[in-house]
Amino acid sequence: MIVAAALEAKLSRLQDIIREAGPCIVAFSGGVDSTFVAAVARDVLGDGALAITGVSPSIPQSEVGEAKDLARQIGVAHELIDTSEMDDPDYVRNNPDRCFHCKDELYGRLTGIARERGFASVLDGCNLDDTGDFRPGRRAAEQHDVRSPLLKAGLTKADIRELSRQRGLPTWDKPAMACLSSRIPYGTPVSVEALSSVEQAEAYLRTLGVRQLRVRHHVLPSGDTVARIETDDAGIDVLLAQREEVTKRLKDHGYLYVTLDLAGYRTGSMNEALKAYRKPKSDTSLAHPEARVGREEP
Repeated sequence: MIVAAALEAKLSRLQDIIREAGPCIVAFSGGVDSTFVAAVARDVLGDGALAITGVSPSIPQSEVGEAKDLARQIGVAHELIDTSEMDDPDYVRNNPDRCFHCKDELYGRLTGIARERGFASVLDGCNLDDTGDFRPGRRAAEQHDVRSPLLKAGLTKADIRELSRQRGLPTWDKPAMACLSSRIPYGTPVSVEALSSVEQAEAYLRTLGVRQLRVRHHVLPSGDTVARIETDDAGIDVLLAQREEVTKRLKDHGYLYVTLDLAGYRTGSMNEALKAYRKPKSDTSLAHPEARVGREEP
């Protein structure tokens, strides 16, 4: 009962925070967090809430379609906008601060729309668990005065999943998602071709019943590509049972080699390479400026 009461208190606090924010735009990806924010904003603000989804080659088309379906289910007004991060050389370069440039583009567009159309604020889906992660996109949120009501209400990911389950949102157990560019190692330029290969490979693997996965896209010195599949134990079993067909299909999508990462699925595996830049605490003069924590977004 104490746990339930504490969760109810956080929900009430969230409702107050969004009410105080006034008419708002929700940066809406269709993931667990932004869907919950959009649903509560619709509850509290009614027609004063607008969900907007950014569309670009780094966002799977399946996610865009799901965002549209979720918005209809919630009853919140919803719009799609094209974002142009692929036109930004700093984004395409794919340094560890890539997410900053993506969010800078998105939040710049959303805050501009808010000003033009009389919305008082822009809300994101950052929660309490995100504060310890390596998230350069948070810097963009701060620069554009984007508010984080889940964070302010003290809600964790587990809290959000439970509250989403209680209100019947289908996203309550949705696997964590990240943009397709997060599958490409830092320093390897992001290209539409690479993003398309990843999107097609992951879409195929999901048809096999694999829910939690990433297809990491590695480029060899020869220019050939390697698909390094990360998935959970259940997914590993599925893939091993069909390894010949899986290998064939991913090769059809352009990969020369298809590998299964025995360490399994974990968020931020691309940030593991950043550890190479870390120096002992006694000598931080050469520490890589972006090697602060060890996880990607999200």
